[in-house]
Amino acid sequence: MTRFWLGGYGEGMDGQAEGIGLLAGDSGREANSLSYRGAVTRTPSPSWLAAHPRLDVVYAALEGDAAVQAFARSGEQTLAPLGEPVAAGDSVCHLAVAPDGHSLIASCYGDGRVVRIGLDAAGGLVPAAGDRAAKAAELRAALFGDDGSESADAADAPLPAGVGAPASDPYDADRASHAHSAAFLPDGRIATTDLGFDLVRIWRPTGDGLRLDHEVVLPQGTGPRHMVVHPSGHLHVVTEYSCEVFTLAAAVDGTWHVVSVALASPIAEIGVDFPAELARTRDGAFLYTALRGSNTIAALRVRGGGESLEPTALADSGVDWPRHHLVHEGKLLVAGQRSNTISLLDLDERTGAPLGIRHQAQVPTPTHFLPVR
Repeated sequence: MTRFWLGGYGEGMDGQAEGIGLLAGDSGREANSLSYRGAVTRTPSPSWLAAHPRLDVVYAALEGDAAVQAFARSGEQTLAPLGEPVAAGDSVCHLAVAPDGHSLIASCYGDGRVVRIGLDAAGGLVPAAGDRAAKAAELRAALFGDDGSESADAADAPLPAGVGAPASDPYDADRASHAHSAAFLPDGRIATTDLGFDLVRIWRPTGDGLRLDHEVVLPQGTGPRHMVVHPSGHLHVVTEYSCEVFTLAAAVDGTWHVVSVALASPIAEIGVDFPAELARTRDGAFLYTALRGSNTIAALRVRGGGESLEPTALADSGVDWPRHHLVHEGKLLVAGQRSNTISLLDLDERTGAPLGIRHQAQVPTPTHFLPVR
């Protein structure tokens, strides 16, 4: 049987989810149905889920509560809270767990914070000491001068423990920081997107926090949202506002830079379509992004050694406002936030193109899939 923990929006965020849900169905390439089995633990708006690399522990971004909470597997199909929620930042919307299982990174859309939270031996959350609002103020002073200009030693300034959140823009005072996702890079550093400032930031973990290494500046107004690390080591970044996928690579000195950019789809309409998730096949041959607006799935072929992309297909997602999707056993699962449905799409093994909708199911305001181990 194939099973997925399911994140969703609850009443506090205009949704119907009652907590982390369970989606189950047949396994294998010929599987053609999935059904919603209800909430396995009740918690408010667990919009993004992440798993511990070794333990049966799931972490949820409680977006409306500005907090992160850990849940331990308590049965075949149940989860139980593992400790109390830990404060993160306004509208925490994404979690990434370190491969060594010692910490996680929470990205907060509302205030731009990037928060590193420690994990103990049982997988529980270890909150950073001290007041987080004060830490954000310290970071502003470290990164930006009083007039909003970037301080000369910003890249070398150690960040307050656990938190990174530039709160003013040296280029445009009307812009605001919106951290949206994080990815652990092969060399142990961490990449995060800032949708508001059009930046990909590269961080180095320290004993109790993060140190800003450098930034990759994307064109203003692109809105970098989510990322995937390709098996080649390249980093692919989808942009919410310009409907593009940027490919980044690291130079010999470790500095990341843009090596190519491709349209998510030649017929995507700026201002109407807003890409959400970016997912790849296991071998990295194809990428998929969902276009909220036209409610379509765009497929891109990865060229060369991972350094360039080519849009190849566009298909109906089968849902309204496809917020998240993932590739699983030769199929694509898509979560429709506004339609309260999920869809299951077949994928062509040779071309990577979505072939059509195999199955649809009713699910309360789904926002994220996480395979159950």
